[in-house]
Amino acid sequence: MNLNQLEILHLLQETNYNLTKTAEKMHVVQSAVSRQLMMLEEEIGTPLFMRHGKRLLGPTRLCEQILAEVDSVNQAKRNIRQIADDYLDIRNGTLHIATTHTQARYFLPTPISRFREKFPWIKIYMEQSSPLNLINLLHQHKADIAICTERMVEDEKLVLKPCYKWHHIVIVPKGHELLQGEITLHRLVDFPILTYSQGFTGRSNIEKAFNNVGIMLDITLAAADSDVIKTYVRLGYGIGIISSMSYEPHIDSDMVALDLSHLIPVSTTKLAYLKQSYLPSYMRYFIEQLESSSPENY
Repeated sequence: MNLNQLEILHLLQETNYNLTKTAEKMHVVQSAVSRQLMMLEEEIGTPLFMRHGKRLLGPTRLCEQILAEVDSVNQAKRNIRQIADDYLDIRNGTLHIATTHTQARYFLPTPISRFREKFPWIKIYMEQSSPLNLINLLHQHKADIAICTERMVEDEKLVLKPCYKWHHIVIVPKGHELLQGEITLHRLVDFPILTYSQGFTGRSNIEKAFNNVGIMLDITLAAADSDVIKTYVRLGYGIGIISSMSYEPHIDSDMVALDLSHLIPVSTTKLAYLKQSYLPSYMRYFIEQLESSSPENY
């Protein structure tokens, strides 16, 4: 058994057990991959894959256990590279961030600016995706850190840390009748409501607030992007329930923001990274900036 054979197992899993694609990734011919796989199975003493002719259909139960160990080996290899680069102060690192549009647009500019001042040589790659997919990007090693509000649940392979707390607001055009009198959830549902899609930016807390007072929430327009919601409020589609940090007074001066923190539970944005990952000094610094930066204070 050698590292080359373990890499074949890893790539087979990554390519959905496609021998041709695995060979391409390893820059060898397919017969070489098949030969290495056969040698590994002979050494172990049993087939590792279910087959139909020469085509691999999927891993056996034994192979699934082996693949979990292979993932640990690959993580160790990544950590060794990171430890060596950190020790030698090699200035060619990368920071892969997985996050949502709202965090990328409204929260991350300040901590990233501070990070760039201290580590100008580090390349930053930002992957914007749905909250449901952010954790997958961590597990697939396509991101170093994930940042979002929704879907950050306990996972034994992850470190989860609270980043900052924030609340929702309702935005309305100037002169809107909601500007007169007390704001209540019952008054809000008298108007078409524009807010976030399921799973984005505290949508679960919005639903919880209305459910707690027995109101069926009827959404006229849902979007993942705060800017899209603001656009359609401007077009007169209804009132917008968005995150407080998404309202920019110097840009959104044609609208008025009304606080909903007394009506909708406070939301917490969290950061996550793999527990087994070695965090180089620049990544630890970035996490510190995330934990100390709150858009409420800008």
